Amino acid sequence: KLTYYTPEYEVKDTDILAAFRVTPQPGVPPEEAGAAVAAESSTGTWTTVWTDGLTSLDRYKGRCYHIEPVAGEENQYICYVAYPLDLFEEGSVTNM
Repeated sequence: KLTYYTPEYEVKDTDILAAFRVTPQPGVPPEEAGAAVAAESSTGTWTTVWTDGLTSLDRYKGRCYHIEPVAGEENQYICYVAYPLDLFEEGSVTNM
């Protein structure tokens, strides 16, 4: 099983970095919410996909590497996600 929350991950110069403001559902820890953002925005899905065994998903997955609370806001967090450059096709992201 893939782990998308990896606080020990060291960001690489080639990673594409993003920050997401999240509000977890009641009972969901911020780490799980951050992992869900990283998964759904990279290689994760809610269903079984037959092609999963054909590619090293660990190589392409997004990693939530840091989470911090939003000052003055209850149950709001900034989740920082690093994406490997290889996840993106050349020219697929505007202005990059």
